[in-house]
Amino acid sequence: MGCTNTLSEREVQKGLRNVIGDGLATQVMTTLTTSVFLVAFALALGASDLIIGMLAAIPPLSGIMQIPTIYLVEKFRTRRSITMISSALSRAFLLLIACIPLVVPLNVALPIVLVALVLNSLLANIGGCSYNSWMHDLVPQATMGRFFSKKMLLSTAIAIPTALLAGYFLDVWIAAFPEMELVGYAMLFIGGFIAGMLGIVQISKIPEPRMVSADKIPPFRELLVQPFRDKNFKNLIWFLTSWNFAVNLALPFLTVYMLRGLGMDMTMVVVLTALQQLTMVAFFKVWGTLADKYSNKSVLRVSGPLLLGSFALWASLSMFKGTGLIVPMAAGIHMLWGMSTAGVNLATSSIGLKLAPRGKGTSYMASFMLFTQLAAAISPLLGGIVSQYFEGWTIFLIVAFILGMFSLHRLTKVKEQGEVHERVVARELVVEMRNSVSISRLKASTMLATMGLAAPMARHRNESNHGEILSPPNLRR
Repeated sequence: MGCTNTLSEREVQKGLRNVIGDGLATQVMTTLTTSVFLVAFALALGASDLIIGMLAAIPPLSGIMQIPTIYLVEKFRTRRSITMISSALSRAFLLLIACIPLVVPLNVALPIVLVALVLNSLLANIGGCSYNSWMHDLVPQATMGRFFSKKMLLSTAIAIPTALLAGYFLDVWIAAFPEMELVGYAMLFIGGFIAGMLGIVQISKIPEPRMVSADKIPPFRELLVQPFRDKNFKNLIWFLTSWNFAVNLALPFLTVYMLRGLGMDMTMVVVLTALQQLTMVAFFKVWGTLADKYSNKSVLRVSGPLLLGSFALWASLSMFKGTGLIVPMAAGIHMLWGMSTAGVNLATSSIGLKLAPRGKGTSYMASFMLFTQLAAAISPLLGGIVSQYFEGWTIFLIVAFILGMFSLHRLTKVKEQGEVHERVVARELVVEMRNSVSISRLKASTMLATMGLAAPMARHRNESNHGEILSPPNLRR
């Protein structure tokens, strides 16, 4: 059930570069086909709040496919092949979704899109389960925090211009062809499909540590119950299950809240989302260093309350609707949200990989993903149902804050090597932020000083060329 150390250091490092390559391609695909653009696409098709909740619930509900995938991986023991085939089939449905509104009557397009999204997510979860087991054996544990922080940083960095360009394209397209709005969304899904296929190419180049041959595959029931016999891992599952339920009660509806509740346009929503992602980029390395130095749990004990604090601030924002304070306040909240999300995403994605025993990654990570995804599915569905009976999302933000604080209490029962009191991590976070500001100021001062010294020399060169202004060499070519 384990894996053998069949890869050289060079093969591992080359493979990790391909992991990042796939991460970049997959991020472009995800940016174009989920979140803000998927919600806007659904609204253009006439979706209700319940449908929006269903859209948020489909990917995590599809996590049920993690269970049969455990057996699939243990039987065939070729995680790369399973990941590639299931991911390629999953991403092919993006092309189908792009075509549906163009060839199917509008009154039936939305149900067919929902079915296609379900199939897309079911196949993606098969690939995801196999991929997580694969990464558990491939990524060195000692540098896991820094590796995943780098991967998330680069992925987020490419997501920002992708989202901005896509948002700008949609605004221009809809202004020029208002009757063909759905065609604009179809183009985004086609672009997402192409990026997803490029990701498959990268996956094909990642080496796979050979799994130890098994004379007999353990009974399916045994594979399922293994993680729950590990008390510490069981506590981790319960913590992340309650956390995902709390956060996803409000998070999927923030786009609707900004568009309908606060009256923002799509461009403003995309710009604020980009601001949040820029802040995430700035903090991934900081959180990754702290996670490797101390523990993922210690990072969660600091970043978790900050994320919940942004929910509380969101709830208060409705009081300022229609005033000039909305945009600057929303920008500040997005920056806090980005800083905290960087820590939460990094820690929650790494802690399961770190605490799962070597050789048992498949069953441990499948159970981990199954329960946390089910919670993430039930929560927005509940939110979508309840929202039909009253107006406003403020109550969801407040309830999410309260449930999130309860969830963080459950985190105290999880044990991880290297954990320290949250005050230690908070102090180092403040120090890192101050150092970053100081370095930025130093770089700016150095740049200004260099420009000041260069100016007289530039004037002298221009005079010697009889006033001819020369372009920089790279521009002249």
